[in-house]
Amino acid sequence: MPRTTNAGATRKRRKRILKQTRGYFGNKSRLYRYAIDAFWRAGCFAYRDRKRKKTEFRQLWIVRINAACRPLGIPYGRFMEGLKAANIELDRKSLSELAIHDAIAFAAIVEKAKEALKNKCACPCCCSCSCHG
Repeated sequence: MPRTTNAGATRKRRKRILKQTRGYFGNKSRLYRYAIDAFWRAGCFAYRDRKRKKTEFRQLWIVRINAACRPLGIPYGRFMEGLKAANIELDRKSLSELAIHDAIAFAAIVEKAKEALKNKCACPCCCSCSCHG
């Protein structure tokens, strides 16, 4: 019985990889041997950076909020503590957008946070004691 090689499946697999590596520099887009390595490497970077992108955006929002808070007389950490004390539940993305596009509204939120910090209880028991009257 003659030996078969299943060349159709092999060609299909190779063409699929070469199609996905189109646009890569040099042999990585032309030769299967190098394209397969580039394909897997790119996939690893893409997976890693989908996770990293979220971290980088959060860092960007924090920097923007801090830059907007400091001229109003409060650093980022104290501002976030004040928001928590005032029960204002805005995420960092929306706070950053407010700081950029609506400075008046952001200043009002900062004032509420400052007020909540002034009224915050100094006892370490999370406000469940009788020291509030």
